[in-house]
Amino acid sequence: MTVSRFHIPQLDHSPSADQPAALRSYGWASAVPGPSLLIFGAVHGNEQSGTHAIHRWIERFESGQVRLKRGRLTMVPVANPKAFIKNEREGDRNLNRNFVPQAEPQNFEDHMVNALAPLLESHDALLDLHSYSGDGQPFAMTGPLNNTGSLEPFARQQEEEAFAKAVGLPVIVQGWLEVYEQAVKASGGALRPEHGIGTNEFMRSRGGYAITVESGSHEEPQAIEVADRCIAGVLNLLEMADVTVEPVAQYTTHHMRQVFMRQSADDRMQQDWQNFDPFRKGDLLATRADGSQILAPFDGCVIFPQADAAVNREWFYLAQTDHS
Repeated sequence: MTVSRFHIPQLDHSPSADQPAALRSYGWASAVPGPSLLIFGAVHGNEQSGTHAIHRWIERFESGQVRLKRGRLTMVPVANPKAFIKNEREGDRNLNRNFVPQAEPQNFEDHMVNALAPLLESHDALLDLHSYSGDGQPFAMTGPLNNTGSLEPFARQQEEEAFAKAVGLPVIVQGWLEVYEQAVKASGGALRPEHGIGTNEFMRSRGGYAITVESGSHEEPQAIEVADRCIAGVLNLLEMADVTVEPVAQYTTHHMRQVFMRQSADDRMQQDWQNFDPFRKGDLLATRADGSQILAPFDGCVIFPQADAAVNREWFYLAQTDHS
């Protein structure tokens, strides 16, 4: 069974770079003061579980089945209409990279950044719902620890960690941008520093906090149920709606430490790595086209393996694990 795609009636014409489709957001505001929550679906067009889950919650709020108790809630079922219509990750480019407003937009995603950025700037928290190719378990992604550095200064670590735990997934991945900086330096100029800025990083740069949820495989119906429960979890945490959630007894956090770039189309992984596949220090992870070997520098697991990654793009990440 595969996930059926939603018809998106808000698209008035076929989207293109010079005629961007209108985005539709759904919002509710309570008379009782409270936090402002923003939820995105389909930042990548072939990742549609969040879209389905968001439409469920739109129906619940519109029918009166669920009521907003306090604060302000905004949901965007399809953040990238062109990619969604194509049922592909990107329209013209990756919307979740180089998420920086552009005075002179050059492509469709530039237009979408300009449309979405004001929403991010006007909310406290973002839940960005994604899915992934291949097999694996759902997980949440958080950003940096509190810091005053130049790369991604942050002061809301505790709120963001609570937000990540509220979605009810026992696996959390921490520390994206600081490791992505390694990819920028290793790309030989093929990647720019701002390329690593996505929706979450932009949200933090504007004083908010954010998490990404990878709800499961693209075409696995259960991914919709996961995304649905994640929305319930954050609404419950922020006391914005009366919803039932199931607590998680234990969390596993994978701290991202290192990234390897694909230097040649003939570089080969040692095996068909999947998210969170474990390894031991010294294990052979991959072999370069010139025969040099990539050995594990520590005990840990593989994150975001892309066996068919383009040359000078991220090939796979390594993480260290702790349990709490």
